[in-house]
Amino acid sequence: MRIPSITHPVPYYSQWESAGLVPEFIAGRLDAADDPLWQKSGADSPDEYAFWARRMCGVACLRMALDFWQRPVPPAVPLVRELCDAGAYVRDGDSVKGLIYRPFAEHVRARWGLSAETAPDLPAVRVREVVAAGGLALLSVHPTVRTPDVEPPSKGGHLVLAVGVSEEHVVLHNPSGLPGRSQEAAHVPWAGLERFYAGRGVILGA
Repeated sequence: MRIPSITHPVPYYSQWESAGLVPEFIAGRLDAADDPLWQKSGADSPDEYAFWARRMCGVACLRMALDFWQRPVPPAVPLVRELCDAGAYVRDGDSVKGLIYRPFAEHVRARWGLSAETAPDLPAVRVREVVAAGGLALLSVHPTVRTPDVEPPSKGGHLVLAVGVSEEHVVLHNPSGLPGRSQEAAHVPWAGLERFYAGRGVILGA
């Protein structure tokens, strides 16, 4: 069955407050603590913001979904704290385990009344079906999906939000994408996605 082309009007959120400065943060030319908009994150200090900013891809994806389905959208760092309390992130000193899908999905269902399904086996064909039917999907990809001409060293490790599909492409909002190139509504060919995609994620619905 042919999949119709559809892109949902999902608002975009970066995992850094200054989305236009993402290339500087990624390259290490600018510390996240020097983000001029760090206070918008709800962090108590620039250092708290900097610690979490590079780890908040899943938080950014959730904020996009909440906005799309007209739920209240908490600031990024308070949302991180909430997800830590729910067990979706586990911090041990300077290391963090997460995003952990099951407690994340349970919290999303309980807190916002959205459908949230963990999908440890999420083939591309199911992503197409989910998004074509009105859902969204967090996908685990390698961070270099922001520069798809670069060969990734592995798959997974970073979360993006699938907001659209067609026969040829998946349409991604990438919390660490490059402005004007791979940040908002980036079209990635299905065959190209397979180089980055770990085949797992979380399916979200209203």
